[in-house]
Amino acid sequence: LLARVRLRLSDDVASADPSGRLSHGDLQLDLRAHRVHVDGKWVDLSRREMGLLEVFLRHPGQILSRAQLLGRVWGLDFDPASNVVDVYVRALRRKIGAHRVETIRGSGYRLP
Repeated sequence: LLARVRLRLSDDVASADPSGRLSHGDLQLDLRAHRVHVDGKWVDLSRREMGLLEVFLRHPGQILSRAQLLGRVWGLDFDPASNVVDVYVRALRRKIGAHRVETIRGSGYRLP
């Protein structure tokens, strides 16, 4: 439990931005307003979509497994056999563009 807490704190501190924004390429996530700037416009995100995109933006290029995403976005109380990650990745792709989140067969997802 302590290791998970330390990991979460180190992620937040390492990428902290005084403006409350994370960016990668043409994506800019406003953590305070729960919206993302993409293709010249702001798009509102649900809490889970925002959490998912935040994890991707904090780890660009890194393959993140479904279990890692479940742990970081949904916490420990979720069934690892659930397809909730797939559902939210699909919803996120509809909002930001399908090409921005890659599926790595047998491994997970990645922000290229």
